[in-house]
Amino acid sequence: MSQLPKRSETAEEFRWKLEDLFADRKAWDQEYSAAKALIEKASRFQGKLSDPAELKACFELEDELSLHVERLYVYANMRHHEDTAEADYQALSDKSKKLSVETGEALSFVTPEVLSLSDEALSAMIDDPSLAKYRHTLEEMRRQKAHVLSKSEEALLAQVGNVSSAPSTIFGMLNNADLKFPKVKNEKGEEVELTHGSYIQFLESRNGKVRKEAFEAVYDTYGKLKNTLASTLNANVTKNTFYAKARKYDSALDMSLYGDNIPKSVYTNLIDTIHKHLPLMYRYMELRKKLLGVDELHMYDLFAPLVEEFDMEISFEDAKKTILESLKPLGDDYLAVLREGFEERWIDVYENEGKRSGAYSWGAYGTHPYVLLNHKDNLNSMFTLTHEMGHALHSYYSDNAQIYRDAQYTIFLAEVASTLNEALLMNYLLDKSDDVKEKMYLLTYYADQFRTTVFRQTMFAEFEKIVHERAEAGESLTPQELSKIYYDLNVLYYGPGMVVDKNIEMEWARIPHFYTSFYVYKYATGFSAATSFSKQILDEGAPAVERYLGFLKSGGSDFSINILKKAGVDMSTPEPIEQAMSVFEELIGQLEELTAKK
Repeated sequence: MSQLPKRSETAEEFRWKLEDLFADRKAWDQEYSAAKALIEKASRFQGKLSDPAELKACFELEDELSLHVERLYVYANMRHHEDTAEADYQALSDKSKKLSVETGEALSFVTPEVLSLSDEALSAMIDDPSLAKYRHTLEEMRRQKAHVLSKSEEALLAQVGNVSSAPSTIFGMLNNADLKFPKVKNEKGEEVELTHGSYIQFLESRNGKVRKEAFEAVYDTYGKLKNTLASTLNANVTKNTFYAKARKYDSALDMSLYGDNIPKSVYTNLIDTIHKHLPLMYRYMELRKKLLGVDELHMYDLFAPLVEEFDMEISFEDAKKTILESLKPLGDDYLAVLREGFEERWIDVYENEGKRSGAYSWGAYGTHPYVLLNHKDNLNSMFTLTHEMGHALHSYYSDNAQIYRDAQYTIFLAEVASTLNEALLMNYLLDKSDDVKEKMYLLTYYADQFRTTVFRQTMFAEFEKIVHERAEAGESLTPQELSKIYYDLNVLYYGPGMVVDKNIEMEWARIPHFYTSFYVYKYATGFSAATSFSKQILDEGAPAVERYLGFLKSGGSDFSINILKKAGVDMSTPEPIEQAMSVFEELIGQLEELTAKK
């Protein structure tokens, strides 16, 4: 195996230019001292926030201090990610984390004190012209007020916090540390260890026996712990219903949607619209069966490669060129910013010894965003690059158009820009490909994204909704009941062409996201919103691009649902999901056509 280069051996052009954030360590230390001095000033506002002038000055201090801390924290941690073994940057990262906690504690009085104002006083603050730039912040505080309890009750709930994280902690320890899978046979017939990490590789094997054995080994292992795992999931559901009741919400689902001000119809529309389009999934499963050349399609066949391995070698330079071409529909302004990102060293490109794995986009307000990659010369890495640059340009446009406290977009919106870039890249690659093998490879790659990101995540979301509703109705969630709900959903989502193996009934037991309840639907809505945007941009051109750029510039200046609506994607209606389904239908049609020619 070739040795990874040391950080110092990586060419400068492939390293991000963090000097744009801080020229050197001395500059970082100076800003750190400035932040520490500001923390000392925070306490002088305590007890004075009923005065609009004092509240304005307090918000200004909060913004100034938060921005300093963000810059210090981002820089220290990005330096740490360049080489996680480097002791100086480990120390810098720890120092920035402590500063962040200290800042949170120093400013913790602000929200409770504002919320202790009478409704009349708070309304007067919202309408006060001197506080105009903080109107959205104050409106959001007022909206949350109905669910904030008395001081003593809030203190009690804060103390329960450590207890409430127990289900997730126990599941994590059980799933990651204590759970051991048996050995299974690989393609060569050798006995090898089965792990969480290797499981997906076994499912991607071309050998059906290998897939089946790994699948059964995983779910048999979970099955042996079904009572413990059901109790753990139950405890998490009980925690959610406790908090919902304590904070006066109608249900745990209502509570989880309230934070982002998402109407319940967004959640229910997603499930209902996907139900309506399940025949598309059934068609895709029939096609899978045909392409795999099997008489029966099993649950362990869902990740098996449908076409011969198609090796697309794409250098970083070629990836950048292709992405620039694919994003031409977004207009010259978008392309100019993208070029700047490519040319001005926003990106840390290649893997080096000690570098953090994976990929992300990050940055601090007031400086351009940054992207960390571990680039390989393949199709996957090209999609990762366009995905992360989608995040980066979303942050760039938001930061340039909004004041600091309105620039940060929510998780509900976070995956839209990145997924839109992927959709446009896929559209471009499919349009210019005339190689049947390449086209089949791309189409199956894209169809599987719909299957895993829209259909599967919606099925997860429906499972969460059902189990919480049952618990709220006073029903008990036994392991048998959880397994039956989950098994029946698989039968519904995959249809008559699929053999729904009994083992799959235990899959609920291995999904970590079920401990971050009612989160997974955002993957499906984000993907649908992005697909809807891409369809509008390709069909309408300039007017749709204008609306989309407006979305990128909105940051968090309004509620997520309103930001999308203004840009032409109304997630409170089924339309964006319908548009995504029409794209999925086109893909399946193309795949069926090419399969018939084979």
